[in-house]
Amino acid sequence: MFEIGDFAVYPGHGVGAIEGIEKMDMGGKMQDFYVLSILDTKMTIMIPMESACIAGMREVIDPERIPEVYEILKSKEVPIHHQPWNQRYRGHMERIQSGSIFEVAKVFRDLYSLKSEKGLSFGERKLMDTAKRLLIKELAISKDVEEADVGEEIQGILP
Repeated sequence: MFEIGDFAVYPGHGVGAIEGIEKMDMGGKMQDFYVLSILDTKMTIMIPMESACIAGMREVIDPERIPEVYEILKSKEVPIHHQPWNQRYRGHMERIQSGSIFEVAKVFRDLYSLKSEKGLSFGERKLMDTAKRLLIKELAISKDVEEADVGEEIQGILP
């Protein structure tokens, strides 16, 4: 599915570069692993090739689908959550862990909107920053532009 040098997205970690494919003995069975270096954190993770899709590893968004992300960010139909912050936090975390850029965009939009209404807890502020970082990195890689340009574009879209 992926080759050395490809970019891939791993849920919750963001965009990484495939640095290698290694064989390892796992309980007497040889398995192939992707060696993925996460661009933001420089963390290296190994993902079994046979379960990479199940784990949520995917290709970077196709540039043609980026307008869908921007439409999510523009949407004024933000659900109002009358839940304690910790329940909202868990729900948002699950959406980020899904690995879907569209879910990450919804989390960022919802928290950005909530921030102007009533403020965010420390955990929600960190989560909003994480969602923004994940969005900017993936969109910049997909569009082959600087992250700062994508950040400005996103700021221009938000209400």
